[in-house]
Amino acid sequence: MIDTHCHLTFPEFRGRAGEILDEAAEHGVRGAITVATTIADAERALELARSDPRIWSTAGVHPLYADRPAAEIGDWEAMRRCGLDPRCVAWGELGLDRHHDRPSQDLQRATLEAQLAAIARWRSEGLAKPIVIHCREAFDDLLPALASSGLPRDRFVFHCFTGGPREARLVLDFGAWISFTGVVTFRNAADVAEAARLVPEDRLMAETDSPFLTPEPHRTVRPNRPRYVADVIRRLAGLRGVDAVALGASLDRNAERFFGISIPG
Repeated sequence: MIDTHCHLTFPEFRGRAGEILDEAAEHGVRGAITVATTIADAERALELARSDPRIWSTAGVHPLYADRPAAEIGDWEAMRRCGLDPRCVAWGELGLDRHHDRPSQDLQRATLEAQLAAIARWRSEGLAKPIVIHCREAFDDLLPALASSGLPRDRFVFHCFTGGPREARLVLDFGAWISFTGVVTFRNAADVAEAARLVPEDRLMAETDSPFLTPEPHRTVRPNRPRYVADVIRRLAGLRGVDAVALGASLDRNAERFFGISIPG
């Protein structure tokens, strides 16, 4: 198994990434993608990825970080430099978030559109990577923005999916992938569980989004850690009526295909 989305640069894990991945390996989790929230964070994530073959990174500005100081957000040229490294396997996470009042929707949208324009330009120049999408209560706004970018729709993954069947169908009809976190294990997330049954296996991923959203039966454990992606996969397998080991192997193949990586044996 691989944890396709976590934040190993966050304070909870600082200086402990190797230890965290050693622990994960004991539970069958053989690697992790540490996802950036700012360009400064992307540079730190890339350093981690260069230091450990079990780690890959991304580069992008999270919508809730769009109002951070310029020194943290960086510039698009710095984002491109991260993306030139083969250990950086995707852009993001980027998108829109309507759950929180700040940053403003105008600032979030401007940050999103600037990144999408840069990514489209880099793609035309030969630097093509998939894109990790953050979408919270913003599907009706975000999907048209992604469509207007002209970027290939099957190169987007909606991470930490918290919508229901309606939103899942919108994303699937658009052509993107869907990734689930520990939210799918929560008793108060029946809509997310129902959505998880709808996603075709060849467009499905699993993640922890650690240090957040520890899955059941470990929900009181803080911080969440990559090892717990195994519990997300077991829950997905139960919802879909399939064998968990077989589903884990299938999701590994999905991650390798989508991100262009080779998971260590």
